[in-house]
Amino acid sequence: MGFTSKPQLLLVLGLFFFANLVESAPDYSALVYKGCAKQVFQDPTGVYSQALAALFGSLVSQSSKAKFFKTSSVSGQTSINGLFQCRGDLSNSDCYSCVSKLPTLSDRLCGKTVAARVQLFGCYMLYEVNGFTQVSGMELLYKTCGATNVRGSGFEERRDAALQVMENGVVTGHGFYTSSYQSVYLLAQCQGDVGDSDCGDCVTTAVQKGQVECGSSISGQIYLHKCFISYSYYPNGVPRRQSSSSSSSSSSSSDSSGPGPNTGKTVAIILGGAAGVGFVVICLMFARNLLKKHDDY
Repeated sequence: MGFTSKPQLLLVLGLFFFANLVESAPDYSALVYKGCAKQVFQDPTGVYSQALAALFGSLVSQSSKAKFFKTSSVSGQTSINGLFQCRGDLSNSDCYSCVSKLPTLSDRLCGKTVAARVQLFGCYMLYEVNGFTQVSGMELLYKTCGATNVRGSGFEERRDAALQVMENGVVTGHGFYTSSYQSVYLLAQCQGDVGDSDCGDCVTTAVQKGQVECGSSISGQIYLHKCFISYSYYPNGVPRRQSSSSSSSSSSSSDSSGPGPNTGKTVAIILGGAAGVGFVVICLMFARNLLKKHDDY
């Protein structure tokens, strides 16, 4: 009568279940933006390529042990400075997985330029040839604002109050803060070698730029050279996956989020998996009943 056999049905449901688990995992490797210098390094002897390859290798190897690392690579007369940083709520394995993608992306997106920066959802890497003109720590590199606007209903007041909490939290959190406040989910991070005071100043500048650039947008992401912020307003309340129970995902003292709860992606995966398990159980029960009815004919 056209019914799928039991083994086939279980296989289909199993594949559907694992597909849901994969979709629930955050994509830390998603590209946010790239910044490439206009000048291409002349490298007839390959010295530059050797120095850059050595720098990338050092950065990637350190990403399994640290969330931030800064170093230099010298080959001949060529010296290249570089660093990487992962989000404070990433595990060491997620950090390594994210950073290990950056050298290939940098080469593909920017080529052999004298300086480059590639920002992914979960990490970023930058390098510059020694002597390259420094960028101000407060310079706006990239912004994105939500397409939905929320006017009235006290949105601006809630957002501004939440951003103020974040400004304080990123200082007491020593460069990383994530929490929710009055239905606004918040995230802020400063470059790992920035002191608490300068970090606070950078985040304050980012907040001011966000208020101007994004206006009444429901969300915003502002990336400055030395820090970035992200906020999202949820009219019906921040989803439960962004709760205090996620604080266990932090793995170092630099991950402290201050007075508010941390937001760990591990909890999102666990909750997604639990929901997927429940859905599969229901599907299996339903399929069992169908098969039982089929066997009765």
